[in-house]
Amino acid sequence: MDIDARGPRFGAALTTVVLVIVLITGSGWLLAWQLLAFALGAAGGVPRSPYGLLFRTLVRPRLGPPTQFEAPQPPQFAQAVGLAFAAVGLVGYTVGPQWLGQTATGLALAAAFLNAVFGYCLGCELYLLVRRTAVRGR
Repeated sequence: MDIDARGPRFGAALTTVVLVIVLITGSGWLLAWQLLAFALGAAGGVPRSPYGLLFRTLVRPRLGPPTQFEAPQPPQFAQAVGLAFAAVGLVGYTVGPQWLGQTATGLALAAAFLNAVFGYCLGCELYLLVRRTAVRGR
């Protein structure tokens, strides 16, 4: 079943804010929260992530009906990519080196920002590229 395309963009906006705060403060705890959010989105799909729950319960009822839908698999894959970057970032912030945490967090931030502001999901594009490559390889 397709999902409301506004949900992943809302989640990306919240992720952008969280990751900016992580870069400013160097908070490993806040990055651990974001890692958990990514993990839940990767495991259960974007609607089951904490940000998806906020969108579904607080934001979507205040908006008109959705006009754009998307398949759930690309955003779910994007959450897994975010999870990988957050995990590397958390290692950098907790055991070092600090630049590793900052770099991985900055890359995740860039991807979240592109999705939130421009609706361009890097992880979704990567998912489609992997699928096309896998189909050609058969």
